[in-house]
Amino acid sequence: MNFENVDLMTAMVTPFDDQQQLDDDRLKSLIEHLLAHGTQGLIVGGTTGEAPTLSETEKLDLLKKTAKIVAGRVPIVAGTGSNSTAATIAFTKRVSQIEGIDAALVVVPYYNKPDQAGMIAHFTAVADQGGLPVIIYNIPGRVIVKMEVKTVLTLAQNPNIIGIKQCASMEEFGAIVENAPADFLVYTGEDAQSLAAKEIGGAGVISVASHLYGDEMTAMYQAVAKGDIATAARYQRDLTPKMSALFSAPSPSPVKAALNHLGQPVGDPRLPILPLNAEQSKQLYMTLNI
Repeated sequence: MNFENVDLMTAMVTPFDDQQQLDDDRLKSLIEHLLAHGTQGLIVGGTTGEAPTLSETEKLDLLKKTAKIVAGRVPIVAGTGSNSTAATIAFTKRVSQIEGIDAALVVVPYYNKPDQAGMIAHFTAVADQGGLPVIIYNIPGRVIVKMEVKTVLTLAQNPNIIGIKQCASMEEFGAIVENAPADFLVYTGEDAQSLAAKEIGGAGVISVASHLYGDEMTAMYQAVAKGDIATAARYQRDLTPKMSALFSAPSPSPVKAALNHLGQPVGDPRLPILPLNAEQSKQLYMTLNI
């Protein structure tokens, strides 16, 4: 499945039951909720999906079940990256055998602090050997090191590297859009940049807020398509404080709390992420007006 006209993808939380195990019923309910409210693609087993706390068996089970539920309706991108090139290749190969998985989201290696040449070598190896198209995940706030624009543009020449989830400045975002191949997908991973990313020519956003505000974000992008920037801007201004509130505590604790509160149960996060306390929950629901 290609990603043409896919501008709103959701970095999906992983639904747990009350014993913090994967919950099939909650997974199906969440996916149907997302697809009914504007989500055009799913990122599964990423940061928001609490990948660091999932075993490899759980990740594969989650991906298989998600693919079965989605049944080809939207693209599915699997989080397969780690700070080991060999381990990333091995896991990506396993994921590539699951029917219905369309690409791998591969994070810039964390903790090791590779230089730009090391990043190029890492992503080239994964793209050439992993068996899936690769979307780079550049998030220096979590990884510590940043993939520079020049490095992104070098990797964008690899036909197996099809895009990037970019979490940095709009200046850098624009430079990638301007200089990468026309079919290279440039998504922002920052909800607050959703409108700016689209306006500057990017593919769209990989979002957390779309768990709750998929309809509004869809309407915002529809306004952009019609050239109605004033309406699109009103949506973004209204959504920005709510988007910020969803990161008022370590993610995905706030978005999980909001979904649970709204009757879309997904359970609590696993340690080391704590669920919101009563005061945090009160402030979140007040800001979100739920």
